[in-house]
Amino acid sequence: MLSLPLAAGAGSGLPLRVAYPDYWPFFTRNEDGIMKGFFYDIVSEALNRMGLGSEWREYPWSRCQALVQSGEADAMVTVPTAERLVYTATHADPFYLKELKVFTYAGNPKLDEIRRIKSIDDIFNLGLTVVTYHGNGWNDKYIRSRGIKTYESPRIKNIWLMLANQRGDISIEWPMAAWPLIEEGGVSKAIVETDVSLEAMPFHLLVSCRSPYAARMDEFNEVIKKMKAEGRIDRIVAKYVVKQ
Repeated sequence: MLSLPLAAGAGSGLPLRVAYPDYWPFFTRNEDGIMKGFFYDIVSEALNRMGLGSEWREYPWSRCQALVQSGEADAMVTVPTAERLVYTATHADPFYLKELKVFTYAGNPKLDEIRRIKSIDDIFNLGLTVVTYHGNGWNDKYIRSRGIKTYESPRIKNIWLMLANQRGDISIEWPMAAWPLIEEGGVSKAIVETDVSLEAMPFHLLVSCRSPYAARMDEFNEVIKKMKAEGRIDRIVAKYVVKQ
């Protein structure tokens, strides 16, 4: 019943409720509880330009998706997949492309072969196992579906401890977010980043079909395009990432 008087654009004043996993430098809270991160900055500014506030609450990633699917949260920031688009609406243009690199553990006997990987087929043919986190839609779509064995952690930061302890052969992640977690876990000497890049992941705001704000995604897309043209998104990212 609440959705009836709160149609998008009706000026209800209610914030868009965003469920997120703590993941620096995308979104996190500092020791004072203040939200930071360039995904947070980009999305919250775009929403503000639309006259919308936002309320950000942290959950494990699998819980974020469940909350958006049920409508208990309005939105999440992630890569659109066929499964997610069953229960969400999104915008046409990604606001950020994230390059994925292949990591392995120091001393892996297949290191030379790993450095020569050109495609996901090579991962399969080498018989490599992948360490990732629960709810990683990209891994489910491109790695697990290919028949490549995957080991999962419920928390993103723990994948580096698993890889360092040789619980799998490789991880496929974005270096700028990976290295702070690797260093935090004290395993920087045990992890090797290769030059192998498999994909640039498109990030979007996904809004629950149960949310009254789902109808405003075209408007959000126009705001994002304007922010890109102004160079605003590049300036936001540059505050957090020195080299992309």
